[in-house]
Amino acid sequence: MSDIENNNTLSPLEGEGIRGDGQAKWYVVHTYSGHENKVKVNIEKMVENRGMQDLILDIIVPTEDRVEIKDGQRKIKTRKMFPGYVIIKMIVTNESWYLVRNTQGVTGFVGHGSEPIPLTDEEVARMGIEKVYIDLDVETGDTVRVISGPFESFMGEVLEINKEKQVLTVKVSMFGRDTPVELEFGQVDKL
Repeated sequence: MSDIENNNTLSPLEGEGIRGDGQAKWYVVHTYSGHENKVKVNIEKMVENRGMQDLILDIIVPTEDRVEIKDGQRKIKTRKMFPGYVIIKMIVTNESWYLVRNTQGVTGFVGHGSEPIPLTDEEVARMGIEKVYIDLDVETGDTVRVISGPFESFMGEVLEINKEKQVLTVKVSMFGRDTPVELEFGQVDKL
């Protein structure tokens, strides 16, 4: 018997149908510390065995490389960015919720009670999990307002647009001088 078949707990979604909107979103799952990779492998195996690749699309344990200097030697160490958490891109249904929630090592979803709350596009972009492409409707010569970053609340004229890199060069007036600054699409709003 698998871990899921042993567990007799009912899903809070039972009898209520699907809570999600049918869209794949990123969710944060809390695990026992040190069990993140094991949880990832276990969920991947169960998804494969049950043919649920259309509901659970991606599982990530975010890591970063750190350079440590010990005894004059440079060593690159990989460490978990969020110990005790796994990030999963999934469509929430009774079945997918139940599979993840009842995986050995998982203590629950991050959210209100038993209802998982998806990460916002801004959170996903900030964490670098997935590149969110923004279709910004601006042209060279348009005026934009900066909505985040060090130039927040500045206004400026679009000089250059790089759709592939999702950046644009904007001429802003600082200290009485026009200065070109490079901004990401998500940092500006068209006026």
